[in-house]
Amino acid sequence: MTASALTPNLRGALWMLASAVGFTAMTTLIKYLGPGYPAALQTFYRQLAGVIILLPLMARDWRGTFYTTRPGILIFRSSAGVLALILSFYAYQELPLADANALSFTRTLWLVPFAGLILREPIGPLRIGAAVVGFLGVLIMLQPGADGSGGWLGWPQAAALAAALLFALTITGMKVMTRDHSPFTLLVYAAVLGLVFSIPPALFVWRWPSLPDLGLLAAMGVIGTLTQGAYIKGMQAGEAAVMAPIDYTRLVFAVLVGFLLFHEVPKTATLIGAAIVVGSTLFISWREHQVSRRRALVDQSPE
Repeated sequence: MTASALTPNLRGALWMLASAVGFTAMTTLIKYLGPGYPAALQTFYRQLAGVIILLPLMARDWRGTFYTTRPGILIFRSSAGVLALILSFYAYQELPLADANALSFTRTLWLVPFAGLILREPIGPLRIGAAVVGFLGVLIMLQPGADGSGGWLGWPQAAALAAALLFALTITGMKVMTRDHSPFTLLVYAAVLGLVFSIPPALFVWRWPSLPDLGLLAAMGVIGTLTQGAYIKGMQAGEAAVMAPIDYTRLVFAVLVGFLLFHEVPKTATLIGAAIVVGSTLFISWREHQVSRRRALVDQSPE
């Protein structure tokens, strides 16, 4: 079957599956390199690789690519994105891959209040209820006080949740910016400004990598950029409600890789909590898809 013969949803599904595989490869390298290269330094190399990949595309139209009427939002998105990357890289280094992946899915839950507060979108009781249920799933994963300390969560778990919140903010900002900016412009600004903002924290933990490690760091950055591109292509090709469940295959890949390479066995509480979070975020994605379809039908109806 040729690519042209594939249905849009099937093409999108293949892109999303490639994104999930790429994401797993990237997080595996993050964890493997973690003992020698702190999260801030890995973030710098991730951003550097992204800029190098995008340079040929940026060179085609410098002025058009960097033209913007909202520099403030772009600066905020990039700074929040870099901080989110540092926190998420730290979480992937310190937590089992399954735990870190499961907590990363909470970004969809954060999008519900942000949609109402920032985008002024109407959010009904069903979406609010799904978000509340999702956060209950997070509590099950975290098992507050299960270690006997009485605390709610450790630093790696807090970093994963904070990263998810910041990623949700960057996604919300993207929704605002796409009203008058192309996705490529947003991607370029995120890469270039992200590289600039990643330099200061990287200098605090700087070390020159060995040649083999430099190759792995470069591979991590390239894979991360290609993964982001595959995700965007998947969402563009297929329906969002159909594509969203495929993104959760990275949790399955994380469990397999964590077990085979790092001897990690996911806890029962992690699997139960992750199932609740995934279920609630899938419902939110399906609900948003239904609302979007209704709006499209209303817009297309004759006066």
